[in-house]
Formats: sequence, C-alpha cells, structure tokens
Amino acid sequence: MWEDPIVAEVHRIREMLAARFNFDIDAIFADMQRRQAALGDRLVSPRTRAEPPAEANRGRHSGSGGSTPSEAAPAA
Repeated sequence: MWEDPIVAEVHRIREMLAARFNFDIDAIFADMQRRQAALGDRLVSPRTRAEPPAEANRGRHSGSGGSTPSEAAPAA
C-alpha cells in the first residue's frame, strides 16, 4: 500500500513531540504557545488578512444560470 511521505513525516514528528513531553497534552500545548509567541509578528492573524481586490471577482457569477431559488425548485 502506498504511504504518503508527508503524512508519514507529520506522524513521526507528532510521536517525537509527544514522547519529549511524556505524552502530556498540556505540556505539548504550552510548548506550542511558547514557540508561537517567539515568532512574534512573523505569524499572520486571520483578522488582519486583506480581502482580495474587487477585480479578482469580476466576471464571476454566483449560482448556475442566474435562476432564482423559486425558479430552481418548483413548489410541492
């Protein structure tokens, strides 16, 4: 059976981290928070993410065929 090397690496690293902290989820989480804080402004907050420019959505239509919900499904 084929094994994805990226998934295998993620599993291997997860096991190494868990073993380092004696499988204590609170200690693992505290370490993640410390490492995240050390990165400072290198992380992007979802609240600061810019919206795509209006030109990016030009020419796109929502829905299919421009029908209204009442036209798409007849009332029963």
